[in-house]
Amino acid sequence: MSLKNIAIIGGGNLGTAIAEGLMISKYAKASQISITRRNTELLKDLKAKGVSVSSDNKAAVKKADIILLCIKPFQVKEVLTEISKSLNKHQILISVVSSTSISEIKNILKTDLQIFRAMPNTAIAISESMTCLAHDNSPKKDVDAVVNLFNKLGRSVIIEEKLMEAATIIGACGTAFAMRYIRANIQGGIEIGFDAKTASLIVAQTVKGAAQLLIQNGTHPEQEIDKVTTPKGCTIAGLNEMEHNGLSSSLIKGITESYKKIAKN
Repeated sequence: MSLKNIAIIGGGNLGTAIAEGLMISKYAKASQISITRRNTELLKDLKAKGVSVSSDNKAAVKKADIILLCIKPFQVKEVLTEISKSLNKHQILISVVSSTSISEIKNILKTDLQIFRAMPNTAIAISESMTCLAHDNSPKKDVDAVVNLFNKLGRSVIIEEKLMEAATIIGACGTAFAMRYIRANIQGGIEIGFDAKTASLIVAQTVKGAAQLLIQNGTHPEQEIDKVTTPKGCTIAGLNEMEHNGLSSSLIKGITESYKKIAKN
């Protein structure tokens, strides 16, 4: 099957970010993408780029090869019931709805199309997302198609569905955690003499470079840390002070508290 036409049901922050990422990565042309939202005026920027914008979910899914469900959990039953009769077994449905399982979606739709869950993050708008994917014994050709889509938008990994909530924390909430770390570095940079703009550039590029070292070299963070910590040096002094004040433990506690919250819901 040629996977070309994509329908994004739910033009909120994530839905629009995916649409932008699909175009930037050249995975799809604007004319191959449709996106829905009740208030279509909020999608005028995408419409100006050639994306099909409407409030008609049923019409959007009928011509789609891939359907991305980007709605709130409380909307799932209503929207899936609405579009169920417009779907066919040759389509792939990818849900980015948190806390809604594949089996729950299947029970509502009662159709034979392939269903995936995906947890990307907002960096998908610039094709730099980390996306975790889960499926229920889907055919290899469909798995490959979905992996290929999200690899065009960053990197992806197949995980067990039971880990999707955990993936939400470190992959999606993790963007906010990383931003807070970056902000603290910028504030420190200003305190030791840099203006805000220069500090922001230095810190952002340094964090990007550090991440790329791990991705490209496949090394452990401690291996890279050892390369820049010399005996009695300024790096180890700073690291030890941060650890004395609970850097690692506070990050771990923050992650586990976020997970407790999503697990309760």
